Amino acid sequence: MQAVIMAGGKGTRLASVTKDVPKPMVDFCGRPLLEYIIANLKENGADDIILVIGHLGHVIKNHFGSGEKFGVNIRYFEETTPLGTAGALPTMSDMLDDTFFLVFGDLFLNIDFKKFYDFHKSKNAKITLFAHPNSHPFDSDVIITDDNDGVTGWSYKKEKRDFYYKNLVNAGVYVIEKSALPGSFDGKLDLEKDIIIPAIGSGGIFAYGSSEYVKDIGTPERLLLVETDYKNGVCEKRNLKHKQKCIFLDRDGTINRYVGFLRSEEEMELLPGAAAAIRRINESEYLAVCITNQPVVARGEVTFAELEEINNKMHTLLGNEGAYLNGIYYCPHHPDKGFEGEVKELKFDCDCRKPKTGLIKAAAKRFNIDLENSYFVGDTYTDVLTGINAGTKTILLRSGAEDKVQKHKCTPDLYAEDLAQAVDYILKGEK
Repeated sequence: MQAVIMAGGKGTRLASVTKDVPKPMVDFCGRPLLEYIIANLKENGADDIILVIGHLGHVIKNHFGSGEKFGVNIRYFEETTPLGTAGALPTMSDMLDDTFFLVFGDLFLNIDFKKFYDFHKSKNAKITLFAHPNSHPFDSDVIITDDNDGVTGWSYKKEKRDFYYKNLVNAGVYVIEKSALPGSFDGKLDLEKDIIIPAIGSGGIFAYGSSEYVKDIGTPERLLLVETDYKNGVCEKRNLKHKQKCIFLDRDGTINRYVGFLRSEEEMELLPGAAAAIRRINESEYLAVCITNQPVVARGEVTFAELEEINNKMHTLLGNEGAYLNGIYYCPHHPDKGFEGEVKELKFDCDCRKPKTGLIKAAAKRFNIDLENSYFVGDTYTDVLTGINAGTKTILLRSGAEDKVQKHKCTPDLYAEDLAQAVDYILKGEK
């Protein structure tokens, strides 16, 4: 496999630590940052590396040479004048394979590139963006996607947002088909504005949502933060080649206020302390994944689009408080038939309606989750039985519906007053 690394940045905001080296050569725990990027690519089989260099490019050349001592083959493309974030690509077209990775050189990353590549090919994509949620989507560019991970829109952070949105941010890592590049251009090219966004309507642009570690080191403060994560083993543990621990969360009565059947975005209101609790999950080794039954769709009371809007409001409210979910998995089905207004094709006995485990299995496959060392947290005995059936530990909350009917004969591992206390139990237990 081939990878192109954009390594020509000046690193103006890092001037206090870069001194006389280009930004990708900043010292990171005793080695240049660029060494870590190349090592991560190499361990995934991407050993044909093209470094796009410019400012102080000779420093990079002198350090890496042909790449032999790093176990890879390195070639160089030198920009004599800055060509933007993508201008080098069509210019160096004869050096490129039909499919290649593109990585920006100011990132520290530790990801399973093979899984990323397989996703790209499974979608028959032209360009796939590595995307993830972050703790500040309100001041980030946000990617808009459909239920097949196709990119359908782009919301710039400087634009006024009068809509609810999924917390999904471009990380700066891509799989690209050479055929998606323009044949010619004049002046600079911006990868997002000039190539990706104009192609959104074609159906060939996809977003690969992942929980893996990708962060830019654009300021001394960010550099220090990422170095701390690296020393604590956070970056490596997030790689999806390793089993992940997860806290599965019910939605209604656990994250948001219980109102019975929630049928409109106006009724979506976070429970006090829920965002802070999920933010603590985000800062831990655990993923946060929501598993919810939504029979209102099968009942004909809420459309798929309306349910998406309700969930997007939850994403937005959480993001406003610095928290995020790694995924939401919902069951729209219901087994009972014969009611006025029902959606008949959704009325069947499925394998995803809790307490069955189809949704958890789908999440476990996507994120390589270790169920035995994960938790299911919810406010009903159905949630408890779901966790037991899936092989997780379980916590029953006293929040949610006031009168809890024990529909299933099961006992949780723990009881908690609310999500905040449940997360406290889990994280203290780990310590």
